[in-house]
Amino acid sequence: METRRLGRIGHQSSVLVYGAASLSAVSQDVADASVQEALDGGINHFDVAASYGDAELRLGPWMPQIRDRIFLATKTGERTAEKAWAQINASLERLQTDRVDLLQLHAVGTLEELDSVTGPGGALEGALRALDEGLVGAVGITGHGSHAAETHLEALRRHPFSTVLTPLNPLLWRDEAWRAAYQALVEEVRRQDAGLLTIKTVARRNWPGTVEGQDVGQQAYSTWYEPLVDDERIRAAASWVLAHEEITGLATAGDVRLLRPLLRAEADRMDAVDAELALADVEGYSSPFAAMPW
Repeated sequence: METRRLGRIGHQSSVLVYGAASLSAVSQDVADASVQEALDGGINHFDVAASYGDAELRLGPWMPQIRDRIFLATKTGERTAEKAWAQINASLERLQTDRVDLLQLHAVGTLEELDSVTGPGGALEGALRALDEGLVGAVGITGHGSHAAETHLEALRRHPFSTVLTPLNPLLWRDEAWRAAYQALVEEVRRQDAGLLTIKTVARRNWPGTVEGQDVGQQAYSTWYEPLVDDERIRAAASWVLAHEEITGLATAGDVRLLRPLLRAEADRMDAVDAELALADVEGYSSPFAAMPW
């Protein structure tokens, strides 16, 4: 699998980042099979979060045998320094390790959320304490939503985050305002030599009928958005995103069944123009952020 440099952190990360949200509600046996599939496929960068159900617990048993072979990232969704500090320590215990390579402030997609985490007593202070004490190797930021790119640009103006994880797919790119905000973010990412990661690559649309608070557990896949499932369209979506050289890697979708087609897609990419054409007739193709279920 291709690897790319993760900004000034310097790690050569696989262009597919294992999205451990897929492990949030599976058995250990299912998790073991998926993690092994990822390793066999060449993935060396694993991304989890405290809020992903049992995902950290499912990855923990693997750490004694693979910790020195992978880049391990987790996230805190807490908004205060004290709670973030406590959650970071709980994540380390659940992951059965004494250090993660990257701790990300999670789901910061609006300026209001950014104010909360970067203000006095905010989660950033807890993350930086963990950095100072050697519990984390670097601090990054993530976020969903139509304002994610502009929020992450402002985040980089306030603090030199080592990584940014922000949405990117061909459908979002068609929106001129969204594209302009993303391009401004890329310029600042490059100026600071931060690592740029992406999500929502294979999102097709919201699940039909999605409303705030809806239980997505009854949907066909455990992703909170309806994904692309046809192999050729997954190949097109992944090919298009990976044609963006500023991207270090894309997080695999939050369902273990979607890992294999993404591995195939990375190994057999198509031209970006052909990829856009392959996605031109996707029925209902739309932003997954129109009606997020929270």
